Amino acid sequence: MRLKICGITNLQQAIEIVNLGIDTLGFICVNQSPRYIKPQQIKNIIEKLPQESSTVGVFVNEDINKIIQIITQTGLTGIQLHGDETVNDCQHIRQALPEIEIIKAFRYQNQESLNQLDSYLPVVDTILLDAYQVGVHGGTGQQFKWEDLTDFRPSRPWLLAGGLKPDNVMKAFNTVACDGLDISSGVEISPGNKDIDKIKELCHLLNNIKGQLHSCN
Repeated sequence: MRLKICGITNLQQAIEIVNLGIDTLGFICVNQSPRYIKPQQIKNIIEKLPQESSTVGVFVNEDINKIIQIITQTGLTGIQLHGDETVNDCQHIRQALPEIEIIKAFRYQNQESLNQLDSYLPVVDTILLDAYQVGVHGGTGQQFKWEDLTDFRPSRPWLLAGGLKPDNVMKAFNTVACDGLDISSGVEISPGNKDIDKIKELCHLLNNIKGQLHSCN
């Protein structure tokens, strides 16, 4: 069970979160977001993290060449495309950065929201499903109907996002068969300022989940 904490803006918090054993840190590369962080700041943080750290830059409808430039500049190990990026966009990134993880986010509204997903599977590494809200591409803290996804089994690993927090991650785990969780506002004091105590609570819950998975094998 992979746990990604998104919206990192602070070096000390990034170090604390990595030391807690969190799998992936997410950095918002969208100017309009209250969690936006500049590429140079991302680079400064990554340089202080263990070399093997998984770090993902989140982009929304950004110019593909600029995405490639930011990834190269910062040392990020992954890209999360959270807008209306096309299959061709993903292919372009894959060709330019073959070693980089590509996460494609889809905003779930109903089962029809998943119709376009299959065409992306050959060119991405990971799928992320987030809540749909008009005019907003993520970070809303809104939960959607997880019960609709009890049989969702794509051929790529997938992450659940949207309204997740320590109070409901066990419910999420018991409802869907996701491969990981992507959490941002559910572990914050304010946008970009993480609540380390809540993340510690999440880690404890995640260890319980991993114990359940191990006992089933």
